[in-house]
Amino acid sequence: QVQLVESGGGLVQAGGSLRLSCAASGRTLSSYHMGWFRQAPGKEREFVAAISWSGGKVYAESVKGRFIISRDNAKNTVSLQMNSLKPEDTAVYYCAAQVRSTYYYADRVDKYHYWGQGTQVTVSS
Repeated sequence: QVQLVESGGGLVQAGGSLRLSCAASGRTLSSYHMGWFRQAPGKEREFVAAISWSGGKVYAESVKGRFIISRDNAKNTVSLQMNSLKPEDTAVYYCAAQVRSTYYYADRVDKYHYWGQGTQVTVSS
């Protein structure tokens, strides 16, 4: 089992940047595909970005070209660099881990096995 803790959220003006980090403990992240999701008030949790165990990256259309996901297996961390932030990016951001198996579902909330507690990102206009 792996425990995930997000950090780096905060308040930023539109056009600004934030870098979220997800620190893992309990197991090495190299055994997992990793994803970032977000949930705004009154909305369902949605996919943001994912990185496979081998480094393949997938992004939601809404963040493509602005966000960058990366992983450092040696440090057991996953990061999300968020640039050109917009007010509609305001949400609680969650880090999640998906156990490696035959199939990889990058953008499916229900296919991730472990979740962090979330970190708030607020973008002011």
